Amino acid sequence: MNLRTLRLLEYGKIVKMLTGYAASPMAKRKCEKIKPRRDIEVIRTLQHETRDALNRLNRQGNLSFGGLKDIGASLKRLEVEGTLTTKELLDVASVLDTALNAKRFGDAEGVDEEGRKQLNADSLHTRFSELVPLEYLSHDIHHAIISENEIADDASSGLKAVRRNIKLTNERLHNQLQKLISDQNQQMMFQDNIITMRNGRYCIPVKQEYKNRFQGMIHDQSASGKAVFIEPISVVNMNNELKELENQELAEIEKILATLSAKVAAELTYITHNFSTLTELDFIFAKAQFARSYKGSEPIFNTDGIIDIKQGRHPLLDQHTVVPVDIKLGVEYNLLIITGPNTGGKTVSLKTLGLFTLMGQSGLHIPALDGSKLTVFDNVFADIGDEQSIEQNLSTFSSHMSNIVYIMEHVTPNSLCLFDEPGGGTDPVEGAALAMSILSHLNDMGVKCMATTHYTELKTFAMTTPGIENASCEFDVATLMPTYRLIIGIPGKSNAFAISKKLGLPDYIIDKAYENIDSNTIDFESLIAELEDSKKQIERDKEEIARYKEEAIMLANRAKVKDEELSNKKNDILAKARAEAAEILEDAKSMADESIRKYNKWSANPNKADARDMEKEREKLRTKMNEYQQMSAEKRKQLKSNHQATDFKVGDTVHVISMDSTGSITSLADSKGNLKVQIGILNASLPASDLVIIETPKQKNNQAQINSKRGMGKALTISPDINVLGMTVAEATMVIDRYLDDAMLAHLHKVTIIHGKGTGALRKGIHDYLRKQSFVKSFRMGEYGEGEAGVTVVEL
Repeated sequence: MNLRTLRLLEYGKIVKMLTGYAASPMAKRKCEKIKPRRDIEVIRTLQHETRDALNRLNRQGNLSFGGLKDIGASLKRLEVEGTLTTKELLDVASVLDTALNAKRFGDAEGVDEEGRKQLNADSLHTRFSELVPLEYLSHDIHHAIISENEIADDASSGLKAVRRNIKLTNERLHNQLQKLISDQNQQMMFQDNIITMRNGRYCIPVKQEYKNRFQGMIHDQSASGKAVFIEPISVVNMNNELKELENQELAEIEKILATLSAKVAAELTYITHNFSTLTELDFIFAKAQFARSYKGSEPIFNTDGIIDIKQGRHPLLDQHTVVPVDIKLGVEYNLLIITGPNTGGKTVSLKTLGLFTLMGQSGLHIPALDGSKLTVFDNVFADIGDEQSIEQNLSTFSSHMSNIVYIMEHVTPNSLCLFDEPGGGTDPVEGAALAMSILSHLNDMGVKCMATTHYTELKTFAMTTPGIENASCEFDVATLMPTYRLIIGIPGKSNAFAISKKLGLPDYIIDKAYENIDSNTIDFESLIAELEDSKKQIERDKEEIARYKEEAIMLANRAKVKDEELSNKKNDILAKARAEAAEILEDAKSMADESIRKYNKWSANPNKADARDMEKEREKLRTKMNEYQQMSAEKRKQLKSNHQATDFKVGDTVHVISMDSTGSITSLADSKGNLKVQIGILNASLPASDLVIIETPKQKNNQAQINSKRGMGKALTISPDINVLGMTVAEATMVIDRYLDDAMLAHLHKVTIIHGKGTGALRKGIHDYLRKQSFVKSFRMGEYGEGEAGVTVVEL
């Protein structure tokens, strides 16, 4: 990419911000070297990596790369069989520990927004899975090396033995020296009763005047010259022995470091791979954390020259106050000319497009809404004035034109050009003519381009030239403040007169100024003002429509929730009704059983039957029946149907409100909206308002049907009809067999089997079954009004 463009668009500031999110020196260097790419597949790969890292951060939290040390030089020394220092070995162990944490992070199952576990099979999965932590090697290093300046005693048996001997020798030597300085006969020769060390050997400070009387080796004297430090002759051998032991200790430490270095060298391939992979991951996660800081999204890249930035926010401005802009190029037009007052946001929009392109092609997410589109450019060229960047000095017309000449020499159809007031800094007529010629040439080449201007000629040029579109940065004349909103399709006004009047310039001066402007220019500016007002009204209408749409969606969601609540409430009411019905049926059965027993007893012994008792029993039964009928009437009054005729289908089990009976639908609604319902042997035509669908679970197997029949109160609760629509012959005969048993127990003389017409196979199978039953007196097809060929009437 053009280096001047990178500087003008302040790409370096983006790089600096990104570098702050990298943990290791290696990743920081990668961040500092990041540059836009031109291969769309490479760009997409980089974007996917950033996206997947961001998803992992959101699901699993941060991954620390603080332990990733720069061990590059150490690994090179191992290649030539060198020995590492304690610090270098600890750095290797730190890298291995980081690899272990990263591998665990990569293998962990993430959790999505709904709390469900989610496997991390993304573009980073391979990197994580190929890490080899070498836990044993990290353990050996930490076991042997406590810190940069301390080796553990247990690092080797030889080191442990040497250090034990050093400790014993030290104790003997100190005891001997302590004995000397405690000798009363010699104390007057000592400057202080202390043991000190000089040149690595233990000494005693002796007064200057006694140095010849005290036997030993002089190693040093005090700064004042009053004392000399003498190694007593009695401890010379022990000091020598201690020195030898210290040398042995150093030799043992060298052995340990050499052994550990050899172990590291043996795993050099894996460690080198871990080192480079962790550096890449640190770099990728730095991009992800950077994207998270400004709520960035992955742009959709294409090679069709289409740009569609949705609510883009300049990344170097305060994200809480920056005004988002929508920028489109490459579909209806390739060149966008932005007009409007100074400090209105024109150059910010220009830089936003340029910086988004550089960031996106570098693999960075952009601060815009999801679904924003960018295209891949071979190069980005920019000519932007000094007022928008404090790093630049004041540019003259010549310097601007020199830059434009460079751009025109190197631009291709696959370039992006950004011009801030082309043709400025010279005569307005000539400048406008030059600008139009330059932009016209770029438009003919098909170059994607954005330019800002104050020239009215360029506004007219954009309105009359195919492939070029006007845009403006909105300005609130009432407050003399820009809104920074980019409006595409409408050219902007400079608002010089309005601003001057607001600031207090007399009206007669402004009126005189109007007289100096060509009438065509005034008409054009008035047209622009009208268009701008219309555009604002359209934008307000769009916002209102969007709000209404959102409210409609919200109301629809509320209605759905309400419908679910009503459905649940309906199910609860039906369940309660069934429970009440079962209770009533059980109560009726108990009373009926008791009455039957009494009447059977009276029938067996007519002489003992008491007419008053029998009448009392009959009265009791009549009272109970009246109670049930009254309850049923009240229930019917309360019960209402909300069904439409289209809600029913053949075979549905329904409750008939007016008859307080249960039946099944045998045919769909006629022209009057009435449905045919089979109620026992009666085939009635009823309106949908008189029917309530009874939601019964589908009979899945024979045993379930048998059990459900048994659970309804046994024989005395039997219905005079049974519905076997939709069953196979085997299923139907099993159900009918149980039903007929219950019908016999209930002393029913006639029952109806509803099987439907269909192909006749089910009817034939049922008839074959009935012919074999001894308790079946006769059976026949239904007559007109009974269901005809769809039912079989059985006499028991």
